[in-house]
Amino acid sequence: MKVRLKTYDFTFEGFNNMKAIHAVALVSLVSALAAGCKPAPAPAAPPPVAAAPAATAPAVLSVSKSVSIDAPLADVWAKVKDFGALNAWHPAVAKDEIVEGKNNETGAVRLLTLGDGGTVKEKLLAIDEAAHSMQYAIVEGVLPVSDYTSTLAVQSDGDTKSTVTWSGSFKRKDTGATPAENANDKAATDTISSVYTGGLDNLKKILETKK
Repeated sequence: MKVRLKTYDFTFEGFNNMKAIHAVALVSLVSALAAGCKPAPAPAAPPPVAAAPAATAPAVLSVSKSVSIDAPLADVWAKVKDFGALNAWHPAVAKDEIVEGKNNETGAVRLLTLGDGGTVKEKLLAIDEAAHSMQYAIVEGVLPVSDYTSTLAVQSDGDTKSTVTWSGSFKRKDTGATPAENANDKAATDTISSVYTGGLDNLKKILETKK
């Protein structure tokens, strides 16, 4: 009987021990599962993308030419200020006609037909009789420029001499990053320089021949 009690006691204690082992194992398993179910860490944010460099705006260009003429200011100004008669002294202009407004009044628009058949439309922005100057802009045309405004001014250099200054500011016609060769800064500047020089030289010739 004692042997049986001892056996029983041994079996009971063993059962309790097994329960304890199972409990520990279960706790360990739950802990392991809990650790395995934790959400994965969020991926690191990608580095910011560098902004593309801004496109370079086309430069504002300028040209200014002057000529001294042996003629009184009144005669020179009368020739220069006639907005509807640029063809009377500029060798590149075959025809000048007022297509909007009234000649020599602010807002008038002239259509120039060049010797090669190309056209340029220009608008009179201002005319100042006291200062002997006029300002106009190109509305549209074949010249390789954009945003073009120009001023023609006459200054007296005495009773029989005058100076005419023709100046303008503009951008190239092709304002993109890679302009065509015939529409880049050089083409724009060279063309306007040629227009001014050719016109002023011929104006001088005409007015001085009249003497």
